[in-house]
Amino acid sequence: MMTTLIILQLILIGVLMWFLRKEQQEKDAVVARKIEKGEELMKTMAMGLSYRFNYPRKINDEDEIEFEKGSDIFLKQTPLEFEDFVAKIIKQKLGGNIYTTPQSDDHGIDFEHHLNNELYLGQVNVFKENVGPKPIAVLHSNVVKAGAKGGYVITTSGFTQAARNYAKELDIQLIDGIELVSYWLESMDAKVYEPNGEFA
Repeated sequence: MMTTLIILQLILIGVLMWFLRKEQQEKDAVVARKIEKGEELMKTMAMGLSYRFNYPRKINDEDEIEFEKGSDIFLKQTPLEFEDFVAKIIKQKLGGNIYTTPQSDDHGIDFEHHLNNELYLGQVNVFKENVGPKPIAVLHSNVVKAGAKGGYVITTSGFTQAARNYAKELDIQLIDGIELVSYWLESMDAKVYEPNGEFA
């Protein structure tokens, strides 16, 4: 009788452990799916930024550049407007003061970031393909010339492995499209609604 009772208890413990393991596996699968969907969303948003800030343009009958027709829910902007967009996000994320450089004669530098009495230089790119080492070399040259503390290369796309290796050697920070989207979402969360009806 005692042996039967012990066997039954062991069977019950085994069944309980099986159910608990199965429940944990299902929870893990749900978490994995959420992470995967989150990554898909971030990649889609990065792709959307690339399209938004490099919306197709054409020459009209008056010889002027205008955006091609598209849905009125689409935001249509140029790569130059991307510089201001990124500068605001970096300021919100890291603090300090940021100034976008004049559009002409900027030598590949799109903004200056003054943080803790140090200068950082930034270059932004609206790319569909992964960024190679060349923009990193241009930025690093300007960092050295200006005596800056460091710099950032920021893109809507990603970076080649060669670019990542090169940036690591030069201590240049790379921010790809997914990380930029993450910063952007954080900056939205950080905005506080003021009583006057505006977002700070």
